[in-house]
Amino acid sequence: MREYPKPHLIEFPKFGDSAVGYVSAAESSKNIPFEVKRVFWTYYTPESIVRGRHAHHETEQILLAVAGRIIVTTETREGEVETFVLDNPHIGVYIPPDAWHTMQYSHVAVQLVLTSTYYDEADYIRDYKIFKSCESQKR
Repeated sequence: MREYPKPHLIEFPKFGDSAVGYVSAAESSKNIPFEVKRVFWTYYTPESIVRGRHAHHETEQILLAVAGRIIVTTETREGEVETFVLDNPHIGVYIPPDAWHTMQYSHVAVQLVLTSTYYDEADYIRDYKIFKSCESQKR
């Protein structure tokens, strides 16, 4: 079984200045540790809603707040919990497979997600009890 890094922040390059604006870029095999197979975004999420509440068997992800603020909480199978505040569009958080994660958004938040796999419902671990058990490793 492949070893993955723990959830961690990734800082993307930031070019420009306040007079003209900024550009940041994400590139597979350079500053993204996987080949990007899927890109999706979420927006207009009410502040009272907590999204996520799942892990993946195989999918690696990078989450970015391209606008607003997103609070991402991760938990590894070993029980290590971390909270990441994404409020700068050139900072993302890497989420490995088998990391339970939740996201809470400011009203104006726009989240961009880069993933290592195409969408597959069978890749999701949506039951926390199953996540904490060894059964989710038997894929």
